[in-house]
Formats: sequence, structure tokens, C-alpha cells
Amino acid sequence: MRNLNLDQLQTLIAIADLGTFAAAAHALHLAPPTISLHIKELESRMEATLVVRGRRHAELTPAGQALVEEGRKLLAASDDLIDLVQRRASGREGLVKVGVSAGVSTRLLPLMLDALSRRSPGVEVKLEAVGSSDAMQRLKAATLDIGIVASPQPAMAQIRLMPWRNDHMVALLPAAWQTPDTITPEWLSSRRWASFAPATQMHGLVSSWFGQAGFNPRPFLTLSYPGALKSLATASQSAAILPLEEVEDQMHSPDVQVRNLSPALMRPMAVAYRSSPAPGMAVTAVLDVLTEFSNA
Repeated sequence: MRNLNLDQLQTLIAIADLGTFAAAAHALHLAPPTISLHIKELESRMEATLVVRGRRHAELTPAGQALVEEGRKLLAASDDLIDLVQRRASGREGLVKVGVSAGVSTRLLPLMLDALSRRSPGVEVKLEAVGSSDAMQRLKAATLDIGIVASPQPAMAQIRLMPWRNDHMVALLPAAWQTPDTITPEWLSSRRWASFAPATQMHGLVSSWFGQAGFNPRPFLTLSYPGALKSLATASQSAAILPLEEVEDQMHSPDVQVRNLSPALMRPMAVAYRSSPAPGMAVTAVLDVLTEFSNA
């Protein structure tokens, strides 16, 4: 039995993405007859029609759609394998895929990556913005190596959760606002405030802070990144509740003011990783650096 040809598979995926044989030929730098030959041989190998070629557009058959969907995973696995072999051949340690939730400080991440590059220059980190629940599922599926997630998380077989940080939350407010020394839910509920997206831990924390005081205000705007929330306060558009380490660089800015919350609000986070099989050297190196930045 002949094996599946990855070049032919890539051709089919290019047709699916670009819509025509001609566009696929241009993108892959192949002659149009080569594209047609790839599809003909792939259909022969699959014993199924994969593409219906129309006047202006090529349509996938159900069999073609199934092959494209699973084929993307196969090509990604092939790229990962090539990367692994090249790293081993050059003496590099490996690639570590780290899922990062929205609440992780954008100031901490560069510091951690710099520490890793100095300690383990052969380790490369690929960061992905992933919600906490999705990160846990991807760890289980082995498509992530490490997840920085909201805490607590439901227990999951073969996934270890290590307490990582427990940070104070503060209010970042426009400098022009007249504010009390500490910000209460009652005071902020009547002002414009922005929050993280509803599906995030940060949104839930802030909503709970309001709710425990008997308030349920709607945010002026919801965004996914701390930097965007900070920019709203800088532009005098709204307040935001953020981790202290996220706003430490703006403590003396003339454009904003930072106030403590009353009652106090904490943001707990954990580092999640697969405990079985045991982490390899590259994953261990990243875990060691994360531990250095822990305050839990």
C-alpha cells in the first residue's frame, strides 16, 4: 500500500483555502498541470473524488472536507517532527508550547522569557493565548506543554496544578477623575469601567467583587488584553481593575492614577502541566523559570 503523499495533501488544502486550482498553483509555486496531477493521484490513492472543479471555483466533496480537516493536523505534526529532528541535530533542547490566559501580566512575560534565554538558550517557547478551561483540555490532549491558568481548576488525571501567583488587584483610573483614596464597588458601579471578556477568570473575579457588595453593573466595554484596558484609562475613557504588577510602570504617570480596592481583591493563578509522562528537559527548564517568578 502506498503511503499518503504530504505534498499532494498540501495541494488539496491550498485549493480548499484559496478556492481555485490556479490560486493554489501560484501560492505553492507549482505549474498548474502539477496541481491537477497531485489531485488526480491523491484521489486515486483515496479511491474517492475529493474536489469538484467548477468554472470559477473548486468545491470539496464531503470526502475532501474530511481529508482537509484531518490533513491539517497531519501537516502540523510533520512540521513539529522536522523541527524536533533539526533541534536535536543542532544540539538545541526543544520547543515548549505554553498557553497563557488573558490575565497574565504582559510585563512579567518578557522578564520570564529573558531569564529562560539566559539559563537555557536552547529552549524556545511558543506562547498561545488560551482560556484556562481550553488550556486544561489541550494539556490533556498533549497539544500544549504548560498552561498558566486561573486557580482553582477541576482536578484532571495526569495533569498537575502548581500554585503560581496570588496578586493584588487595583483600580487604574483617569487622572482627571476625582477619586477617593480607596475604590469601593459602590463608587465604581456608578462610573464607566472596562473589564476583561466575559469568558475569562478576570471578568468573573471583578463581577464577584461587585456582586458580594450587592451591585451588578455592566462594564462600559469588554476587551481581551490588559494593554487595551490600560489605554482606555490613559485616554480618560474608563476605569479598569488590573493586577498590580500590570500597572506598576504607570504608578507615576501623569495620565492615570492607581488606587487600592476595598474590599481587597486577589487574583490566584496556577501552572498546569502533564505529570505523566514526566516532563522532559525543555519543559522542566521552563517550569523552573516560572517557579522563580512565583509569589504563591
